[in-house]
Amino acid sequence: MTDISFYLTLALYGVTTLLYLACLLRSTPCMSGLARKLLVAGFLAHCLAVIHRAIAAGHLPITNMHESLSFFALSIVAAYLYFEFRFKVTSLGSFVLPLVLLLVIGSSAFPRELRPLNPALKSAWIYSHTLLAFGAYAFFTIAGGVAGMYLLQSHFLKKKQLGTLFQKLPSLDTLDEIGYRCLTFGFPMLTVAIITGAIWAAQAWGSYWSWDPKETWSLITWFVFAALLHGRLTTGWRGRRAAWLTVAGFLIMLFTFIGVNLWIPGLHSYN
Repeated sequence: MTDISFYLTLALYGVTTLLYLACLLRSTPCMSGLARKLLVAGFLAHCLAVIHRAIAAGHLPITNMHESLSFFALSIVAAYLYFEFRFKVTSLGSFVLPLVLLLVIGSSAFPRELRPLNPALKSAWIYSHTLLAFGAYAFFTIAGGVAGMYLLQSHFLKKKQLGTLFQKLPSLDTLDEIGYRCLTFGFPMLTVAIITGAIWAAQAWGSYWSWDPKETWSLITWFVFAALLHGRLTTGWRGRRAAWLTVAGFLIMLFTFIGVNLWIPGLHSYN
């Protein structure tokens, strides 16, 4: 049942991604509505796949790359759907859904057999720490997509290229508001995730902080978004520079989540 739900999710996300990309070229209320409905269907199928695996494994399915990439994709879709329904920004899906599809495809490439839980992961902290981290990363992913759209829109305005694509994208003010909300949601979640992770590390390994690669890169990610939030709150920092820093933070976050696990061995590597 888990495999059926997973492959159904993959198929629905694939079709949905194509529809959202098509909406950039020729959007109609019917096409936008269909894309949204199929995305919700894909999200529900994805939830079902994750729930089935959690029941079979007996724990939250985020303990290897297959599970983590899948759960990350699910978190992104959940965050995206909030902004889709709140701001009616269908074009944002064209920038977010391709990454979601790649994550699900990537997760399918890793071994899917159930393994005994690593002793270090047998803790109640797995829920608070990891769910907060996934939530923060999901909001930062949306922020990265919004920042890319902001840079594209500002480029069109600067060059006075007010064509079809320009008309499809939200205004700079709307994009700025969504980006700011992502920051105010994601940054506190990442902060608490790092704190709970330190407490968990002390229980599991006897030290609150060991400069493990994942810990180090998580801290770098935190500093980037802390600088961005500080600039916005103290000086009203926004515009292209803020967008570029958001893109940089998103790429660092992506490396923290995927690159460190794949290429830099450490205490947090559970492949």
